[in-house]
Amino acid sequence: MTSTRPRRSPPAGVAPLSPRKKWRAILLATLVLAPAFWAVIAGMVGAASDAADAPAAAPYIAFGLAVIPFVFIALAFLSEHPRASGAAVKAMIVSLLIGIPVSALAQDAVTGLVAGLGAGGIFALRMDLTHTVKARAIAVVAVTVYCFFLLRTVSGLALLIGPALPFTSLGIADHLSERRLERVRTPD
Repeated sequence: MTSTRPRRSPPAGVAPLSPRKKWRAILLATLVLAPAFWAVIAGMVGAASDAADAPAAAPYIAFGLAVIPFVFIALAFLSEHPRASGAAVKAMIVSLLIGIPVSALAQDAVTGLVAGLGAGGIFALRMDLTHTVKARAIAVVAVTVYCFFLLRTVSGLALLIGPALPFTSLGIADHLSERRLERVRTPD
């Protein structure tokens, strides 16, 4: 799963996705993700609050969790994944399998959301021949650790940029993989 070899060849007739389309998919999926992310966080804060005037947590959490599957669907279809519906389902499952334990380990919801969404995005975002799961996984681990430490130092900033981290890191990992392959193919 984390091999450094390129993935199997894409289905016949599928050309590599242009950077413009990939970043458009990442941007639109992030725009769909942002309100869901912040709703889950608002619900978690409301649930943890002892104040009598705290908002009810359940509607916020329910809204956020209901929107997240559509984030993966948007990412898979907009990135023109050849098996988009299956990739979105796999992304949702992986998101839960990674996000819940990371949230419990980190003892905060934001780090778990970033880890889970990034892990799910690995499978939802279309992979071309030059992209590797290993590079994407390293990117997700890096932004998860970054979010963990940022949350403990400048928590407001971590809450604000949290939705932008998971999918952007995948795009950057793919870009770096492509550049590395270009350097191997065209030595100086």
